[in-house]
Amino acid sequence: MIVLILILSPSCKWLRSKGIFGKKTDTMVVWKARQDSIRVIDSVRKAQERILTLENARLDSVKKAAEEWDLKNKFNIIIGSFITPEYARKYSEEFAAKGYKTRILKLEGTQFEMVSAEAHQGYRMAVNRLKQFQDSVTFDAWIYVLGKKN
Repeated sequence: MIVLILILSPSCKWLRSKGIFGKKTDTMVVWKARQDSIRVIDSVRKAQERILTLENARLDSVKKAAEEWDLKNKFNIIIGSFITPEYARKYSEEFAAKGYKTRILKLEGTQFEMVSAEAHQGYRMAVNRLKQFQDSVTFDAWIYVLGKKN
């Protein structure tokens, strides 16, 4: 009688559902939960990749615009040159408040940062404006020519 109960009881659905012979987990529920977590992880990773792609594209466009600006306006009227970046920033802000289109240029190979009040495409225009700057704004202004970037 005991042998018969032991043989027939594991096949009984009612006994298995009640968990008398050990708690049995539903494999389909576990599989669905795993699939849901995989989907969430995959969507988060895709979102991070998309954000990274957009950020890289933005940085590339900013770099390209800066290079085009440099090539287009390569004659810069420099009104100050500083080793301390904070001084360059304050000087740039001072002249920007006066209405000039200032820009801070890093002198490659040195620690100097130059403050440009204006930039021009042509050499003659830059020289004419430099003379006006030296007469009316600051006498020690000078022209810095940006070279082509490789």
